[in-house]
Amino acid sequence: MQGLIKEMVRNASRNHRIHRTKFDLFRNKSTLMGAFAPSRSRMYAQPHDFNILRDDMEHDTSLPTFMVGYKNGFLPRQEPLARLPERFYALEYLLQNMPIHLPNGEGGLLSKGQLGEAVKDLPQYDVSDINDQRLLSALFRDYTFLTSAYLLEPCDIMYREKKDYGLGRSVLPKNIAIPLATLVRAFAGTPSEHGFILVHVAMVAHSGNLVKHATETLEATQEQDRVKFNNALKHLNDTMTLINQEMDTMWERSNSMDYLKFRTFIMGSKNQPMFPNGVVYEGVSEKPLFYRGESGANDSMIPCMDNLLQITSKLPNNPLTEMLKDFRRYRPTNHKEFLEFVQKKAEELNVRGFAIHDANSTALYLANMDQIRAFRHRHWNFTKEYIIKNTMHPVATGGSPIVTWLPNQLGTILDQMSKVGQTINYNELTPENKIIVDEIINRVDSQERVLKREVEFLKQKFGSNQDRVVV
Repeated sequence: MQGLIKEMVRNASRNHRIHRTKFDLFRNKSTLMGAFAPSRSRMYAQPHDFNILRDDMEHDTSLPTFMVGYKNGFLPRQEPLARLPERFYALEYLLQNMPIHLPNGEGGLLSKGQLGEAVKDLPQYDVSDINDQRLLSALFRDYTFLTSAYLLEPCDIMYREKKDYGLGRSVLPKNIAIPLATLVRAFAGTPSEHGFILVHVAMVAHSGNLVKHATETLEATQEQDRVKFNNALKHLNDTMTLINQEMDTMWERSNSMDYLKFRTFIMGSKNQPMFPNGVVYEGVSEKPLFYRGESGANDSMIPCMDNLLQITSKLPNNPLTEMLKDFRRYRPTNHKEFLEFVQKKAEELNVRGFAIHDANSTALYLANMDQIRAFRHRHWNFTKEYIIKNTMHPVATGGSPIVTWLPNQLGTILDQMSKVGQTINYNELTPENKIIVDEIINRVDSQERVLKREVEFLKQKFGSNQDRVVV
């Protein structure tokens, strides 16, 4: 296996080209890349206190790739690089040949268990001189996904053979660890994996309007403008409806039976039995490190809604909530700053208090809470169908307990919806809002009962490890 990369490069040179793959699709649409600097407070005059991009300035490579904007929302403000420059040829070629299934129908390095050996010939690139934020994001994406592939390759082989993950590699070699940077490439190369990724991208494509109407809600509250407030909540509800509709296409675009074929490679090293002692990053830290894997908790849309509607402060004081706070550290700096701004402003202005002073505003506020409920309920249904139904592995990809994690947040929104519903004076509601409120409250009562039964049953099935939470 020695010299595998060199041999591959020689073969490619004879062919005078690198075969283009479906990776271009993911690189162009990736939403999971990193940020490298805090947001800058210039050029964006706003009626509130956070600088939100009005123009994505796609040709400016000095600004972070991820900056919240009215146009791009939580997506990158530029089209991600589809391919690395020639300088990183060996890395590019290695990753093109990494997936389990290659576009030409052959098996890639991961299918044969050859990635670990191939990595030995990867040069240790020096990336310290790069200032182009777009290139830095592409490198961060590719190195981090290579990290996941390298560490979890033995687990994938073991799972395919014995349906057990075994142990991952505990040392990340310095030629990856030192220049480490980002996170989205396809491993399995299956249509279900493509669908899984693109559904998430399609959802986040609506986040520009979510940002716009969230800030309008804050402005209307500050101005105590009831008409503007109600309109903002209506538009926010319409936007969340579109996001939930996109989410619902997961059932048809990604087969639940295929999910475990690529799930291995989005797991982290924190609170995963495959990495009981963490991972040593050679040349970076002699002490083993623990990081969470990919999770829906890394998304910024629902946290934005939670913060705006003051749901975050209502979450129970328990280890699962502390874990949620830990997850929310894993996001681009500018996104984190924006979410902190929304939470602080919503609490200062008391968005919820302004809503419940008017019955029809409360109905609109409740309708938006219902969109959060719908999102979390659908996510819980995905977890049951795609994961719990097919494996007894007790931990989700991000390191949270598979049974109790999502119900902690779903149970909170259901509880808060019941409490808000009790504040409504039905005599002041429009006929249309009376119907909406009744439908929502009836749905909440039913789901609360079902959720409690499901969690108790599944806790018995998975055992006491569901009460073990590593923050």
